[in-house]
Amino acid sequence: MRRCLLHTTLLAAFVASPLLAQKPSPVAYDSYTLPNGLQVILSEDHATQVVTVDLWYHVGSRNEVPGRTGFAHLFEHMMFQGSANVKKAEHFQLVQRAGGSLNGSTGDDRTNYFEVVPSNRMNLALWLEADRMRSLAVTDSNLYNQREAVKEEKRLRIDNQPYSGAFLKGLTLPYDSTGCFAYGHETIGSMVDLNAAETGDVKAFFDQYYAPNNATLTVVGDFDPAEAKQLITEYFGDIPRGVNPPTVTCEYQFSPGRIATQIQDQKANLPAVLQVYRIPPKAHRDAPALQLLGTILGQGESSRLNQVLVRETRAAVASQALTIARLGPGHFAVLAIANQGVTQDSISHLLTSEIARLGLDGITEAELTKAKNSYRAQLITGRQRSLALAEALQDAMLNFGDPGAINQEYDRVMAVKLEDLRRVIRTYLSPANLVEVLISSEGIS
Repeated sequence: MRRCLLHTTLLAAFVASPLLAQKPSPVAYDSYTLPNGLQVILSEDHATQVVTVDLWYHVGSRNEVPGRTGFAHLFEHMMFQGSANVKKAEHFQLVQRAGGSLNGSTGDDRTNYFEVVPSNRMNLALWLEADRMRSLAVTDSNLYNQREAVKEEKRLRIDNQPYSGAFLKGLTLPYDSTGCFAYGHETIGSMVDLNAAETGDVKAFFDQYYAPNNATLTVVGDFDPAEAKQLITEYFGDIPRGVNPPTVTCEYQFSPGRIATQIQDQKANLPAVLQVYRIPPKAHRDAPALQLLGTILGQGESSRLNQVLVRETRAAVASQALTIARLGPGHFAVLAIANQGVTQDSISHLLTSEIARLGLDGITEAELTKAKNSYRAQLITGRQRSLALAEALQDAMLNFGDPGAINQEYDRVMAVKLEDLRRVIRTYLSPANLVEVLISSEGIS
């Protein structure tokens, strides 16, 4: 009897333990602000002997103005062109020789720069970021050199890639460039604007946005908090505070009426359809439901779009749905590339029908559970990497104004119910809220 009770107890513990392990542990962190306005977030984790230094400047394409587009992305390049104590391209060399990796990226709402280094070289990463914040070399030659680099990147990644340019242009159409210029133009910017830029314009952009009071520094990994705080104060503490950047405005409304347009893409061999719906900012209560809806509709082999468009009807060679949530209004986008001999109208009808079926037939509890499981797996896996954790803390700070929001994200997503999905479908995935882009290589201007 005792053996039986013990076996039953152990079996119950074995069954229960995976359920208990599914929820990620809370992220411990310390946050404070230097007198010059630099926000600092520290998260100690000794699982591996690496440290991530992740610096986000609160400037992206949303901060640009007409005639000065592409500056945010340009600065992602300019920041590696040297500073008072670092030669051109030496930033890369110093980090890589120390056994680390580094990069940067530009988005709608922020520009980030990061280094992942061995624990004993945290000081190097902090010093490099502080040196270029303090004294970036904004010169005529650097501007010309990096302007040409941006042009080449645009040609390589957008102009010469099928569908890329049309998709990016399509994502700007839901928000009018007059009332919401912040999200009504492409992040890569206009080459005309970049060609017209002078060194003084670029320097003014740097002075306005690349200041400690417009940045958040996150350090995650195997470090001593006292040492990190001392180094941050030493390296960043005396960098002068900048003028507060101007407020970004974006006038928009949901369901203003369906918009349809056609874009010619000479690089595309098959027609494609992009459907974009306007959605609220990431901090909105409906954001988690929209995120899960994107997974159910168009992420993975078992998603609804893949099942219907690719596997059953074979009308498309590829399909996808994605949720683009940001500081301002975002997108819920579905896209499909037609199979040989299939028309754009057929693809458009199938996409529209499948979205309408979401509202008519509803989503099953099994689909919702599967989407949550996918989210949970990605979240827990991401938390095991210092860079992913640093980015998550930054994202929480940017979108919610509080790094502690990282510990509420899981519960927000897990709390989504079927009625929440039905509500967001009715609210945002309506024909009056749709921008549809038909992409073809023939006879469309």
